Amino acid sequence: MKRIFLVEDDQTIAKNLILLLRAEGFTVTHAPSQADAFAALAGNKFDLALVDISLSDGNGFTVCTEIKATGDIPVIFLTASGDEASVVTGLNMGADDYITKPFRPRELIARIGAAVRKSGRSPAAFELHGLHVDTASGLVKKNGHEVFLSALEYRLLLVFISNPNNIITRGQLLDELWDAAGEFVNDNTLTVYIKRLREKIETDPARPQIILTVRGTGYRLGGEYAAE
Repeated sequence: MKRIFLVEDDQTIAKNLILLLRAEGFTVTHAPSQADAFAALAGNKFDLALVDISLSDGNGFTVCTEIKATGDIPVIFLTASGDEASVVTGLNMGADDYITKPFRPRELIARIGAAVRKSGRSPAAFELHGLHVDTASGLVKKNGHEVFLSALEYRLLLVFISNPNNIITRGQLLDELWDAAGEFVNDNTLTVYIKRLREKIETDPARPQIILTVRGTGYRLGGEYAAE
């Protein structure tokens, strides 16, 4: 049975989430504040954390840092703020996902399942064709120079480095990216994001070496990669 750590100061939201998660077979430990979250982390182990960014005595970013320092478990931020700056801040701090309130219950459960399945799959560091990705810090560099990615671009890149030996279909990418940054991702926008990501990480975007197209199927990583 998976153990969920819920950090949420809105008692109504917390109550409904606890009922939903327990109905799905999870055990839930609830902390209504930053101080309570720190205390709970001291004596418990969890499989995933759901963390509200706005807390009465602090913020979820600080809690995320403490969670990652205690044990590298997936963190999903819950927040009413949908601005991209908050999304990028959360992902750069090591969060695995981000969902805005109000959210659909089935979507949240699907996100939790995906994050738990992927936990431990992404290498701490990844190198390929001059691209360096440090997943612990969220830092991306190309030939030694920092590359600034949007939240969805970074999430897209993580999908590829988490599946280095697999062909990833467009359908699978859409499932992974679905509403990841509070916006609808369809087949056309996926093409745009692939193009934008290539422009930032490829030496020659017209002749990609990192994200290769597998015609009629999807994409895969190219070349020999190094992972730690």
